[in-house]
Parts: sequence; C-alpha cells; structure tokens
Amino acid sequence: MGSVNKVILLGNLGRDPEVKMTQGGQQVATFSIATSDSWTKDGQRQERTEWHTIVAWGKLAELAGRYLKKGRKVYVEGKLQTRSWDGKDGTKKYATEVLASSLTFVDSSRGDAPASAPAQEPAHSDGYSDFGPSDSDVPF
Repeated sequence: MGSVNKVILLGNLGRDPEVKMTQGGQQVATFSIATSDSWTKDGQRQERTEWHTIVAWGKLAELAGRYLKKGRKVYVEGKLQTRSWDGKDGTKKYATEVLASSLTFVDSSRGDAPASAPAQEPAHSDGYSDFGPSDSDVPF
C-alpha cells in the first residue's frame, strides 16, 4: 500500500497573510493558524494551542491575501512539507509547513467573502495539484 500525506486544519489566523511574488512571477502567501485542544485533568480545565505555518501558492495565495485577516476562521487542506537551509551560524535549520491545496473561508466577519467560499487549485490527471514551487521560485 502507498503512503498518505494529508493535513486537515480548522483554526483562526494569528496574523494577516504575508503575500510575496517570486522571481518567476508566482504569488506565495504565508500565514499561521491556531488550533486548540482542551481536556480536564484533576478537575481542572487544560488547554493547549498549536500554531501551524501555512504556505499557499498561485491563486490560493491571491485569495488568502485578499480575504484572510487576523482572527478569521479558515479550513485548510494540504500536505506537510519540511524544508531545510543553512543558518547564518552554519547550522542546518528546518521548518515543517502545511502546503495548502484548499482553503475554505468559514466565517464572513468581513462581509467581502461568502461565509463558506472554497478555493482549490486545479488537479492534474496524475493526482498532483498545479501548485507549489519550482526550486528557483522559493522566496525563503
């Protein structure tokens, strides 16, 4: 059997998306969302918040920049991707991010996007999405 790399998140934006243009002319948006878990331990309510870095390319990046703002709720589907680079001190650095393939704007707090407006990148016949960088397009 093959493998699966699928992430589904529903959370709130911690900051407005940062949208950049690559040298190749492709838009890329980076933003973070928070998800929370809560449980009771020894009669006390406990809560933990996880922060997730989301990267969206192309049309998804454009839509994220236009409609997503700090505090808005968003549903994200995508896959995990880890990248590495050499830090200024010479050590290897790593970042694990969610490469978004679909965004759904869950709330309509701004009124300029429908309450549930799905945005997806088109899929190729081989099952891969038409998103993501070539090595020369990664701006970070």
